[in-house]
Amino acid sequence: MKVLFPIVLLCSGLVFSQKTVPAGYQKIPEILDNPELLYPFIVPDKKYDYWSVLRNNPDPDKAVIYESQAPDFMTLNDPTPEKGFFQKCLGEDCFSYLLACEKGKTKYFSTEQQLRDFIGTVDNLPEAILIANTYGYTVDTGNALSSSYKMDDKNIFLYLTKLTNNTENKESFFIKINRKTGKHEVKSNGTF
Repeated sequence: MKVLFPIVLLCSGLVFSQKTVPAGYQKIPEILDNPELLYPFIVPDKKYDYWSVLRNNPDPDKAVIYESQAPDFMTLNDPTPEKGFFQKCLGEDCFSYLLACEKGKTKYFSTEQQLRDFIGTVDNLPEAILIANTYGYTVDTGNALSSSYKMDDKNIFLYLTKLTNNTENKESFFIKINRKTGKHEVKSNGTF
């Protein structure tokens, strides 16, 4: 009996310490785990004649990730940025950047902060995920602790992940994004 009590106590501690997502959260659809599929959902704060998201690829047909309704005629004279957001490597196809045309002038958005500024007010779940992506958080649809969300009028609440140094372990984070300002608060839920 004396041996059984510590074992039961240890097992109950393991069971009750399991991390779960609170009630009221929904699973993030699998299609939203890829940043390139989120761009069509951006509703920019400012009115642009045209905007597109490109990757650094010299082939214009392979460079376009997403483009809004293009005007009939547009000339770009500015050079392509040398760096961008979501930098994965060095060379071709290693980063993305956003190009916008406002009153006939080209404007580039090539950093994570500039992407957040372009998004501005967080209108929907894909925008919230993109903002979280700019801070290194990702959707992992294999676990509710890294692929859940809830929204209200003021905030979007996310459970996302960030890879730790050990690629087998992932860390879960609770992220609260203010819809009006795009500001975020983060709390770690530990590794899983």
